[in-house]
Amino acid sequence: MNEKTYWFDAQVARRALDALARGAASVDISVDLNRSSATFALAGDALLLDADQRLTDDELRLIARKEKRIFVLEAGELEVLEVRDGGYYKLVPTEQAPLLEISGVKMHIAKGTSPFESAGKMAAQVVKPGDRVLDTCSGLGYAASAALRLGAREVVSVELSATVIELRRRNPWSQGIYHPSVTLVQADIGDYIGGLEAESFDAIIHDPPRFSLAGELYGERFYRELYRVLKRRGALFHYTGNPYKVKRGDGFMEQAGKRLGAVGFGKVVKVAELMGLRAVK
Repeated sequence: MNEKTYWFDAQVARRALDALARGAASVDISVDLNRSSATFALAGDALLLDADQRLTDDELRLIARKEKRIFVLEAGELEVLEVRDGGYYKLVPTEQAPLLEISGVKMHIAKGTSPFESAGKMAAQVVKPGDRVLDTCSGLGYAASAALRLGAREVVSVELSATVIELRRRNPWSQGIYHPSVTLVQADIGDYIGGLEAESFDAIIHDPPRFSLAGELYGERFYRELYRVLKRRGALFHYTGNPYKVKRGDGFMEQAGKRLGAVGFGKVVKVAELMGLRAVK
């Protein structure tokens, strides 16, 4: 990524403003969303980032007022990492990697963990060194990156939304997905999976949007395709969430597990801390 790109959230802006108010000569902050920390000079009413770029007191105050926004400064232009087109897409800061939010719906497990860590735990449920992995709904690419770190030899990572792909491109925590061993595909996984060869993947990570947004990705028809492309003794992790209880008393996760069993998956086990299911072919 451009070496002169900087990312800010409200917390970082407030630290810089506090240092300015104290008359400090410098401040230690992260300008890559908590991946690292560095020391930057302060002069007058500005934070000096490099020879060409700075943030003024007024710009820092603007950022500090926007609690759940991430700003990026590149080539002297300051903008928010959000898109209001066909929905409201934005990156939301956390104590670690940002999460993706679409029209108010968080696309990651966020409570008690970070999206980067939870995606890594999902991948670790099924990925072994040397595996060929299908990542069905890539989002910001955290699960695909985790699969590589776990030793996958190849990852096929599928994402439908061009908006999400663009936000991913500008997210410093997503850069691990741009790797020779990752095949990035922009497609509807419901259509794309039909063209994949049978028994061609050792592991699958299936983390679809919630049921209300993509109910077809929780149905038996799609589960049959997941079963078809998975090798014998291969493993699937399926994030389901648990949005409601059905009338018979079973939870949403239990119903998804029954559908996986109906198409042939065995050893379907609830992984409660990840709000999902692990299953084996």
